[in-house]
Amino acid sequence: MTRLAPAALAALLLTAAFAPPTLETWAPAGISSDQFESHAAFDPRTGDVYFVRSRPDFSGWRILMSRCTASGWSAPADPPFAGDGQEADPWFTADGRTLYFISNRTTDGIKRADLDLWRVDRDAAGRWGTPVRLPPQVNSTTYEWFPRPSADGWLYYGSGRPGGQGKTDIWRARQDAGGAWRTENLGPNVNSAKGEFEALPSPDGKSLIVQSDDGYFETHKAADGGWSPRKLLVPEINVNGSEIGMTASPSGRTLMFARDTKGPKSGEFFVWRRGGHETWPPTCPRR
Repeated sequence: MTRLAPAALAALLLTAAFAPPTLETWAPAGISSDQFESHAAFDPRTGDVYFVRSRPDFSGWRILMSRCTASGWSAPADPPFAGDGQEADPWFTADGRTLYFISNRTTDGIKRADLDLWRVDRDAAGRWGTPVRLPPQVNSTTYEWFPRPSADGWLYYGSGRPGGQGKTDIWRARQDAGGAWRTENLGPNVNSAKGEFEALPSPDGKSLIVQSDDGYFETHKAADGGWSPRKLLVPEINVNGSEIGMTASPSGRTLMFARDTKGPKSGEFFVWRRGGHETWPPTCPRR
């Protein structure tokens, strides 16, 4: 092995540290199509993938699921808890017992226009129960987006409810021991006068990746429990303003999101290995 001089080694490390990120496409047969795929969520218990498929213009959202079989991912199908209307933004709790999503399904005989936050639990045998709409303290009469529980005990989501900094803000909600819900706005370090829609908490709950009208930003938890001023992610991530549905591997080292490729494939998944290589997204068939 050839030894590098200290100056040469330092230059090499510096180049690597500031090298632009390399993105990979994740386009497995059966999941990738000429429609818009986004918002992948991998089931921690079964390895199934839940995702959103929309029309190429990103309308008509539906949650689909696919199982990993010996011949690859199965043909996507509606999950057992599917309802009418539009449904999107699936997200599992870390233990895989609960899945959060948004829906404007008919409830109490009323066909709804705005999207609300829902959750569905499953029993010990793995059977999904009846979905439950989160209470009015969490939902509002406007649109809610991207429910994502965090290690810090809060449920982060986007909402157009009154009291925010702009059009749509990032909020969080938490249930106390007595069952009462508390909601709060994340404030001006995270939100702006424009629109913020989704917040991806890191696995340790110490940072958030926030999607806004101006692209993807990142903010970190401050010593006082608040959030640091957000910073824009690199231009290789924020390419054309269509990036959406950021998700992370369990370690947090790998990120995946969707982008409209403006071509025949429409919305496709892209993988950013931010913290080194790992086997994620899961390979199928399993090795």
